[in-house]
Amino acid sequence: MKRILGMGNALTDILLQIDNDEVLSSLSLLKGGMQLINTERSEEINASVSRFEKKMATGGSASNTINGITRLGMAGGFVGKVGKDDIGLFFTNDSIYNGVEPKLSLSETPSGCCTVLVSPDGERTLCTYLGAACELEAADLTPELFAGYDIFHIEGYLVQNHDLIRTAVKLAKQEGLKVSIDMASYNVVEAHLDFLHEIVREYVDIVFANEEEARAYTGHEPEQALNIISEQCEIAIVKVGKEGSLIKSNNEKVRIKPRKANCIDTTGAGDLYASGFLFGLASNYSLEVCGKIGSVVSGNVVEVLGAKMSEEVWESIHEDIREIVLGR
Repeated sequence: MKRILGMGNALTDILLQIDNDEVLSSLSLLKGGMQLINTERSEEINASVSRFEKKMATGGSASNTINGITRLGMAGGFVGKVGKDDIGLFFTNDSIYNGVEPKLSLSETPSGCCTVLVSPDGERTLCTYLGAACELEAADLTPELFAGYDIFHIEGYLVQNHDLIRTAVKLAKQEGLKVSIDMASYNVVEAHLDFLHEIVREYVDIVFANEEEARAYTGHEPEQALNIISEQCEIAIVKVGKEGSLIKSNNEKVRIKPRKANCIDTTGAGDLYASGFLFGLASNYSLEVCGKIGSVVSGNVVEVLGAKMSEEVWESIHEDIREIVLGR
Protein backbone atom coordinates (compact mmCIF):
# COMPACT_ATOMS: atom_id res chain seq x y z
CA MET A 1 0.00 0.00 0.00
CA LYS A 2 1.21 3.48 -0.84
CA ARG A 3 2.13 6.09 1.77
CA ILE A 4 1.49 9.84 1.73
CA LEU A 5 3.60 12.48 3.49
CA GLY A 6 2.33 15.98 4.29
CA MET A 7 4.17 19.14 5.30
CA GLY A 8 2.58 22.23 6.78
CA ASN A 9 1.98 24.46 9.75
CA ALA A 10 1.56 22.28 12.85
CA LEU A 11 -1.39 24.11 14.38
CA THR A 12 -3.83 23.07 17.06
CA ASP A 13 -7.33 24.29 16.22
CA ILE A 14 -9.37 25.84 19.01
CA LEU A 15 -12.92 25.84 17.66
CA LEU A 16 -15.75 27.97 18.99
CA GLN A 17 -19.32 28.16 17.67
CA ILE A 18 -20.31 31.82 18.10
CA ASP A 19 -23.98 32.82 18.41
CA ASN A 20 -23.86 35.91 16.16
CA ASP A 21 -21.50 37.87 13.93
CA GLU A 22 -21.44 40.90 16.23
CA VAL A 23 -18.63 39.07 18.02
CA LEU A 24 -16.55 39.41 14.86
CA SER A 25 -17.43 43.09 14.41
CA SER A 26 -16.48 43.89 17.99
CA LEU A 27 -13.06 42.35 17.39
CA SER A 28 -12.67 44.03 13.95
CA LEU A 29 -12.39 40.61 12.28
CA LEU A 30 -13.36 40.10 8.64
CA LYS A 31 -15.92 37.30 8.46
CA GLY A 32 -14.55 34.34 6.53
CA GLY A 33 -11.02 35.70 6.56
CA MET A 34 -7.75 34.42 7.98
CA GLN A 35 -5.80 36.84 10.12
CA LEU A 36 -2.31 36.26 11.52
CA ILE A 37 -2.13 37.43 15.11
CA ASN A 38 0.53 37.98 17.76
CA THR A 39 0.46 36.93 21.40
CA GLU A 40 -1.29 40.10 22.60
CA ARG A 41 -4.02 39.90 19.95
CA SER A 42 -4.50 36.22 20.72
CA GLU A 43 -5.09 37.01 24.39
CA GLU A 44 -7.58 39.77 23.48
CA ILE A 45 -9.60 37.44 21.23
CA ASN A 46 -9.55 34.61 23.76
CA ALA A 47 -10.88 36.93 26.47
CA SER A 48 -13.74 38.10 24.20
CA VAL A 49 -14.92 34.59 23.33
CA SER A 50 -14.33 32.93 26.70
CA ARG A 51 -18.08 32.36 27.19
CA PHE A 52 -18.23 29.94 24.26
CA GLU A 53 -17.41 26.26 24.62
CA LYS A 54 -14.04 25.29 23.16
CA LYS A 55 -13.08 22.19 21.20
CA MET A 56 -9.43 21.31 20.45
CA ALA A 57 -8.07 19.26 17.58
CA THR A 58 -4.90 19.00 15.52
CA GLY A 59 -5.20 21.39 12.62
CA GLY A 60 -3.39 23.09 9.81
CA SER A 61 -4.27 22.39 6.19
CA ALA A 62 -1.80 19.60 5.36
CA SER A 63 -2.22 18.04 8.81
CA ASN A 64 -5.99 17.83 8.22
CA THR A 65 -5.37 16.20 4.84
CA ILE A 66 -3.02 13.58 6.27
CA ASN A 67 -5.40 12.88 9.16
CA GLY A 68 -8.12 12.22 6.60
CA ILE A 69 -5.86 9.92 4.60
CA THR A 70 -5.03 7.77 7.63
CA ARG A 71 -8.71 7.56 8.58
CA LEU A 72 -9.39 6.31 5.06
CA GLY A 73 -6.99 3.47 5.77
CA MET A 74 -3.76 4.59 4.11
CA ALA A 75 -0.46 5.27 5.87
CA GLY A 76 0.48 8.92 6.34
CA GLY A 77 3.15 11.06 7.94
CA PHE A 78 3.39 14.75 8.75
CA VAL A 79 6.38 17.13 8.78
CA GLY A 80 6.08 20.24 10.95
CA LYS A 81 7.44 22.06 14.00
CA VAL A 82 5.94 22.47 17.49
CA GLY A 83 7.00 24.02 20.78
CA LYS A 84 8.05 22.16 23.91
CA ASP A 85 4.70 22.81 25.60
CA ASP A 86 1.30 21.29 26.29
CA ILE A 87 -0.13 22.29 22.91
CA GLY A 88 2.87 20.73 21.15
CA LEU A 89 2.41 17.55 23.18
CA PHE A 90 -1.31 17.54 22.34
CA PHE A 91 -0.51 17.89 18.62
CA THR A 92 1.95 14.99 18.76
CA ASN A 93 -0.31 12.66 20.75
CA ASP A 94 -3.44 13.50 18.74
CA SER A 95 -1.54 12.84 15.50
CA ILE A 96 -0.47 9.42 16.76
CA TYR A 97 -4.01 8.69 17.96
CA ASN A 98 -5.27 9.41 14.43
CA GLY A 99 -2.70 7.07 12.88
CA VAL A 100 -0.33 9.76 11.60
CA GLU A 101 3.43 9.31 11.88
CA PRO A 102 4.61 12.63 13.38
CA LYS A 103 7.91 13.90 11.97
CA LEU A 104 8.09 16.99 14.14
CA SER A 105 11.00 19.31 14.90
CA LEU A 106 11.00 21.08 18.27
CA SER A 107 11.33 24.78 19.08
CA GLU A 108 11.65 26.92 22.20
CA THR A 109 8.87 29.12 20.77
CA PRO A 110 5.28 28.31 21.89
CA SER A 111 3.34 25.96 19.61
CA GLY A 112 1.11 27.43 16.95
CA CYS A 113 -2.65 27.49 17.31
CA CYS A 114 -5.62 28.69 15.30
CA THR A 115 -8.74 30.09 16.93
CA VAL A 116 -11.61 29.23 14.60
CA LEU A 117 -14.78 31.28 15.13
CA VAL A 118 -17.69 29.51 13.44
CA SER A 119 -20.69 31.71 12.56
CA PRO A 120 -24.29 30.39 12.69
CA ASP A 121 -24.26 30.00 8.86
CA GLY A 122 -21.17 27.76 9.00
CA GLU A 123 -18.69 30.37 7.74
CA ARG A 124 -15.40 30.26 9.63
CA THR A 125 -13.13 33.13 10.63
CA LEU A 126 -9.59 32.13 11.48
CA CYS A 127 -7.22 33.88 13.88
CA THR A 128 -3.85 32.20 13.55
CA TYR A 129 -0.91 32.41 15.92
CA LEU A 130 1.83 30.60 14.01
CA GLY A 131 4.40 30.41 16.81
CA ALA A 132 6.76 27.48 16.37
CA ALA A 133 4.91 26.28 13.27
CA CYS A 134 6.37 29.03 11.08
CA GLU A 135 9.93 28.23 12.20
CA LEU A 136 10.06 25.07 10.07
CA GLU A 137 13.00 25.66 7.73
CA ALA A 138 15.00 23.99 5.01
CA ALA A 139 17.65 22.91 7.51
CA ASP A 140 15.04 20.72 9.25
CA LEU A 141 14.59 18.59 6.11
CA THR A 142 16.58 15.49 5.23
CA PRO A 143 16.21 12.85 2.48
CA GLU A 144 15.36 10.32 5.21
CA LEU A 145 12.10 12.17 5.99
CA PHE A 146 10.82 11.29 2.51
CA ALA A 147 12.04 7.70 2.36
CA GLY A 148 9.28 5.12 1.97
CA TYR A 149 6.62 7.59 0.86
CA ASP A 150 4.98 7.86 -2.57
CA ILE A 151 3.22 11.25 -2.55
CA PHE A 152 4.32 14.50 -0.88
CA HIS A 153 1.53 17.00 -0.14
CA ILE A 154 2.26 20.63 0.75
CA GLU A 155 -0.08 23.33 2.00
CA GLY A 156 0.17 26.68 0.25
CA TYR A 157 0.40 28.56 3.54
CA LEU A 158 4.10 27.64 3.61
CA VAL A 159 5.04 29.32 0.34
CA GLN A 160 6.21 32.52 1.98
CA ASN A 161 9.32 30.48 2.87
CA HIS A 162 10.68 29.95 -0.63
CA ASP A 163 13.83 28.17 0.53
CA LEU A 164 11.80 25.64 2.57
CA ILE A 165 9.45 24.82 -0.30
CA ARG A 166 12.18 24.64 -2.93
CA THR A 167 14.29 22.35 -0.75
CA ALA A 168 11.31 20.14 0.12
CA VAL A 169 10.14 19.58 -3.45
CA LYS A 170 13.68 18.90 -4.66
CA LEU A 171 14.20 16.28 -1.94
CA ALA A 172 10.80 14.74 -2.66
CA LYS A 173 11.58 14.45 -6.36
CA GLN A 174 15.02 13.00 -5.64
CA GLU A 175 13.34 10.31 -3.55
CA GLY A 176 10.85 9.55 -6.35
CA LEU A 177 7.69 11.06 -4.83
CA LYS A 178 4.87 12.76 -6.71
CA VAL A 179 4.35 16.30 -5.40
CA SER A 180 0.92 17.74 -4.56
CA ILE A 181 0.14 21.30 -3.48
CA ASP A 182 -3.02 22.91 -2.14
CA MET A 183 -3.01 26.62 -3.01
CA ALA A 184 -4.59 27.31 0.43
CA SER A 185 -5.59 30.98 0.10
CA TYR A 186 -6.07 33.46 -2.74
CA ASN A 187 -4.12 36.20 -0.93
CA VAL A 188 -1.17 33.82 -0.47
CA VAL A 189 -1.32 33.05 -4.21
CA GLU A 190 -1.38 36.76 -5.08
CA ALA A 191 1.59 37.51 -2.82
CA HIS A 192 3.77 34.70 -4.20
CA LEU A 193 2.50 34.34 -7.75
CA ASP A 194 5.82 34.17 -9.61
CA PHE A 195 7.29 31.69 -7.14
CA LEU A 196 4.20 29.46 -7.32
CA HIS A 197 4.31 29.41 -11.12
CA GLU A 198 7.98 28.39 -10.95
CA ILE A 199 7.39 25.60 -8.42
CA VAL A 200 4.29 24.21 -10.16
CA ARG A 201 5.96 24.12 -13.57
CA GLU A 202 9.19 22.55 -12.35
CA TYR A 203 8.19 20.22 -9.51
CA VAL A 204 4.45 19.85 -8.86
CA ASP A 205 2.37 16.97 -10.24
CA ILE A 206 -1.02 17.69 -8.60
CA VAL A 207 -2.58 21.11 -7.92
CA PHE A 208 -5.64 21.75 -5.73
CA ALA A 209 -7.24 25.21 -5.90
CA ASN A 210 -10.64 26.68 -5.17
CA GLU A 211 -12.13 29.14 -7.65
CA GLU A 212 -10.71 32.22 -5.90
CA GLU A 213 -7.22 30.72 -5.76
CA ALA A 214 -7.46 29.54 -9.36
CA ARG A 215 -8.50 33.05 -10.41
CA ALA A 216 -5.59 34.58 -8.49
CA TYR A 217 -3.18 32.09 -10.09
CA THR A 218 -4.40 32.41 -13.69
CA GLY A 219 -6.56 35.53 -13.90
CA HIS A 220 -9.43 33.43 -15.25
CA GLU A 221 -12.68 31.81 -14.14
CA PRO A 222 -12.79 28.08 -13.17
CA GLU A 223 -13.08 26.39 -16.59
CA GLN A 224 -10.32 28.40 -18.25
CA ALA A 225 -8.22 28.37 -15.07
CA LEU A 226 -8.43 24.57 -15.01
CA ASN A 227 -7.12 24.40 -18.58
CA ILE A 228 -4.21 26.72 -17.81
CA ILE A 229 -3.18 24.90 -14.61
CA SER A 230 -3.45 21.49 -16.30
CA GLU A 231 -0.86 22.61 -18.86
CA GLN A 232 1.63 23.14 -16.02
CA CYS A 233 1.18 19.88 -14.10
CA GLU A 234 -0.09 16.31 -14.38
CA ILE A 235 -3.44 16.76 -12.61
CA ALA A 236 -5.34 20.00 -11.95
CA ILE A 237 -8.31 20.24 -9.59
CA VAL A 238 -10.45 23.36 -9.23
CA LYS A 239 -13.08 23.24 -6.48
CA VAL A 240 -16.16 25.34 -7.16
CA GLY A 241 -18.01 25.15 -3.82
CA LYS A 242 -21.65 24.12 -4.12
CA GLU A 243 -21.08 23.41 -7.82
CA GLY A 244 -18.65 20.58 -7.00
CA SER A 245 -15.22 20.31 -8.60
CA LEU A 246 -13.46 20.19 -11.96
CA ILE A 247 -10.56 17.85 -12.71
CA LYS A 248 -8.29 17.73 -15.74
CA SER A 249 -5.31 15.58 -16.70
CA ASN A 250 -3.98 15.81 -20.27
CA ASN A 251 -7.10 15.57 -22.45
CA GLU A 252 -9.31 13.97 -19.79
CA LYS A 253 -11.72 16.34 -18.07
CA VAL A 254 -14.19 15.41 -15.32
CA ARG A 255 -16.90 17.38 -13.52
CA ILE A 256 -17.79 16.10 -10.05
CA LYS A 257 -21.10 16.88 -8.42
CA PRO A 258 -21.01 17.91 -4.75
CA ARG A 259 -22.44 15.71 -2.02
CA LYS A 260 -25.63 17.22 -0.62
CA ALA A 261 -24.84 18.34 2.90
CA ASN A 262 -26.28 20.21 5.87
CA CYS A 263 -23.39 22.64 6.27
CA ILE A 264 -22.63 23.91 9.76
CA ASP A 265 -18.87 24.56 9.44
CA THR A 266 -16.66 24.67 6.33
CA THR A 267 -13.44 24.13 8.33
CA GLY A 268 -11.31 21.53 6.58
CA ALA A 269 -13.60 21.03 3.58
CA GLY A 270 -10.85 21.63 1.03
CA ASP A 271 -8.29 19.73 3.10
CA LEU A 272 -10.54 16.67 3.34
CA TYR A 273 -11.37 16.83 -0.37
CA ALA A 274 -7.61 16.48 -0.93
CA SER A 275 -7.58 13.51 1.49
CA GLY A 276 -10.19 11.68 -0.55
CA PHE A 277 -8.68 12.55 -3.90
CA LEU A 278 -5.11 11.58 -2.96
CA PHE A 279 -6.33 8.38 -1.32
CA GLY A 280 -8.12 7.50 -4.55
CA LEU A 281 -5.12 8.41 -6.67
CA ALA A 282 -2.77 6.32 -4.54
CA SER A 283 -5.26 3.45 -4.86
CA ASN A 284 -5.01 3.72 -8.68
CA TYR A 285 -8.66 4.73 -9.12
CA SER A 286 -9.88 6.81 -12.09
CA LEU A 287 -10.00 10.60 -11.88
CA GLU A 288 -13.78 10.43 -11.62
CA VAL A 289 -13.66 8.00 -8.69
CA CYS A 290 -10.94 10.10 -7.00
CA GLY A 291 -13.11 13.20 -7.32
CA LYS A 292 -16.19 11.42 -6.02
CA ILE A 293 -14.29 10.17 -2.96
CA GLY A 294 -13.02 13.71 -2.34
CA SER A 295 -16.58 15.02 -2.61
CA VAL A 296 -17.92 12.42 -0.16
CA VAL A 297 -15.27 13.13 2.48
CA SER A 298 -15.52 16.92 2.19
CA GLY A 299 -19.32 16.76 2.11
CA ASN A 300 -19.32 14.95 5.44
CA VAL A 301 -16.83 17.19 7.23
CA VAL A 302 -18.94 20.33 6.68
CA GLU A 303 -21.69 18.70 8.77
CA VAL A 304 -19.54 18.69 11.91
CA LEU A 305 -17.73 21.35 13.91
CA GLY A 306 -14.06 21.28 12.95
CA ALA A 307 -12.10 19.00 10.65
CA LYS A 308 -12.38 15.81 12.72
CA MET A 309 -15.24 13.35 12.34
CA SER A 310 -16.60 10.59 14.60
CA GLU A 311 -16.07 6.86 14.09
CA GLU A 312 -19.70 6.56 12.96
CA VAL A 313 -19.21 9.19 10.24
CA TRP A 314 -16.03 7.51 9.01
CA GLU A 315 -17.84 4.16 8.85
CA SER A 316 -20.50 5.81 6.68
CA ILE A 317 -17.81 7.36 4.48
CA HIS A 318 -16.12 3.97 3.99
CA GLU A 319 -19.45 2.47 2.95
CA ASP A 320 -20.04 5.30 0.46
CA ILE A 321 -16.56 4.79 -0.97
CA ARG A 322 -17.15 1.07 -1.43
CA GLU A 323 -20.28 1.90 -3.46
CA ILE A 324 -18.38 4.49 -5.53
CA VAL A 325 -15.59 2.04 -6.31
CA LEU A 326 -18.13 -0.61 -7.31
CA GLY A 327 -19.81 1.95 -9.56
CA ARG A 328 -23.18 1.92 -7.83
